[in-house]
Order: sequence, then C-alpha cells, then structure tokens
Amino acid sequence: MLNAILVTLVIGALLGLILGIASKVFEVKEDPRLAKVTEMLPGYNCGGCGFAGCSSMAAALVNQDVSTTSHCKPCKKEQRLAIVQYLNETPGPNGELCKVKD
Repeated sequence: MLNAILVTLVIGALLGLILGIASKVFEVKEDPRLAKVTEMLPGYNCGGCGFAGCSSMAAALVNQDVSTTSHCKPCKKEQRLAIVQYLNETPGPNGELCKVKD
C-alpha cells in the first residue's frame, strides 16, 4: 500500500515538473496592445463592426487587418481617437507602429 502511494507521488511530481517546463518552453507571447485596445473599445460585443466581438476588432486593429476605427459603430469619437493615438504611438513587441486612422 505504501509503495503504491509513493509511486503515485513520484509520478505526479515528475509529470508536474514536465508540465512546468513545457509551459515555459512553449509559451506564446501576446501583444500587450491587444488587451489595452480591447479595454478602450466599448465592450458591447455587438458585432456591428463585422467582427465576432470587441476582442476580435481589437486584434484586427493591432494586426493591421483593419486600418480605421470607424468600423465600431457604438464607439464614441473620443474613444476612437484615443485608440488611434495609442496604436500610432505605442510600438509592438517587434518595434513596429500601427498605421491606424479614424
């Protein structure tokens, strides 16, 4: 009985160590601008922009798939201008700036 408990503990510790190492080796770095732009959007997730929600719209802006913030219908002018300013002034992890307009 004691052997079975010890073997289970050793196997659990070994698998935990392997998972910990794998999480560091295969870590995916996310662009920090994505979370900031998602926060700056209204958060209605209405789909009026043609995307599934605000996070999809933010990803399209950050990845430069969309070059204008005017696709977001419920977003106020001040919010759109703040997003444009943020993306045009804040470089991404690769050092590139987004070319976004209102």
